[in-house]
Amino acid sequence: MVRTSCVSMAALIAGSVAGGAAAQDNMDDLGEFRQTGTSLEIPSIPQDSDSADAIRETLKGIDLPPGFEIELYALVPDARHMAVGPNVGVVFVGTRKTDVWAVTDRDKDRVADEVKRFAPSVSFTFPNGPFFSEDGILYIAEHNRLLAFPAAEFFYEGPDVAVAVVKEQFFPAEQEYFNHAFRVGTIGPDNMIYVAIGQKHNVWPPSEGSDMGILGSIVRMNRDGSDMEVYATGIRNSVGLDFHPETAELWFTDNQVDGMGDDIPPGEINRATGPGQHFGFPWYGGGDVRTNEWADSEPPADTVFPEVETVAHAADLGMSFYTGEQFPAEYRGGIFSAQHGSWNRTEPVGARVMFTPINDDGTVGETVVFADGWLNEDTGEYLGRPVDVKPYLDGSILVSDDLAGAIYRISYDED
Repeated sequence: MVRTSCVSMAALIAGSVAGGAAAQDNMDDLGEFRQTGTSLEIPSIPQDSDSADAIRETLKGIDLPPGFEIELYALVPDARHMAVGPNVGVVFVGTRKTDVWAVTDRDKDRVADEVKRFAPSVSFTFPNGPFFSEDGILYIAEHNRLLAFPAAEFFYEGPDVAVAVVKEQFFPAEQEYFNHAFRVGTIGPDNMIYVAIGQKHNVWPPSEGSDMGILGSIVRMNRDGSDMEVYATGIRNSVGLDFHPETAELWFTDNQVDGMGDDIPPGEINRATGPGQHFGFPWYGGGDVRTNEWADSEPPADTVFPEVETVAHAADLGMSFYTGEQFPAEYRGGIFSAQHGSWNRTEPVGARVMFTPINDDGTVGETVVFADGWLNEDTGEYLGRPVDVKPYLDGSILVSDDLAGAIYRISYDED
């Protein structure tokens, strides 16, 4: 195992970047701390607009437990997964397009003052998954590349940023695809990088064999990108993962197979207790529901079934353990997760934030709705679609919404 410090990351910038990064990405210049000539006029998003007023009106209809309040934190187009800077609290927000946004609350009133494009001299491809290491390095997982930005909270003010290519490709370029193509990642207690790698099918076809390779997995690697290996497999499409703060076990959401009916199969929250475990796909479409395509094939005998089964097709995405102290004690150490909302269910479901308590013995309690109201029950219209949930520095939580193009802040005041 390689433990990469800020010092060794500087060497990584000087070494691995200069090797073969595309010239149009300006990666060679950035790796040598040279200016790229990118305009100092960085694209930004106005925060005082009719859109902000409309979203605030929507938030008046969000139901929360007593004592909790939800407010608009920032307008952020296409907001997907988030990473909160450990120093000054800049929130880096990924998208399923080509932008990464830096969100800053300069006056510390818990409402963002500025939202601007992060690293405009870098060409991103589906930069969905930003995450931080404890030593302040921002990682961004793209569709088929992993980048590292040392001192991101220092460099983000300008167009040019220090950057390193940690992993040039997760898989060969000819295998790139667009379905389930959006990555998330985190740093484990072992100081290794973990990245969820989806697979391109609704159900993996038997004609391609049962070995999905790196696809349909969670991989891990050293902080310098070396020794990448499959940590967990049998995963249809995970878009949310986090480590339990005490047990150091990896928990992750997984999206179930479509087209089997409104009410099956269930969504999943899983727990990996160690490397090498198989979580059932494609033999199982979600929970213990068998897929039609693999009904005549024997599933792995050691299949690990989910810790939590959620309502079918609600699209469970981002999840985080709550490690703050602002919320009441019953929320501490539990899981907040986002349900993006169904797209092909005859009666829509989801578009809400869920909470799953974790008992002292490591078992789960009942998953309950924590925040909802983004789905108009009368018309079936989505007023918002939550994507990710992250604890903020003050113990509140942030929720991203890629439909409204916004980040919300949920806080608690017992008074």
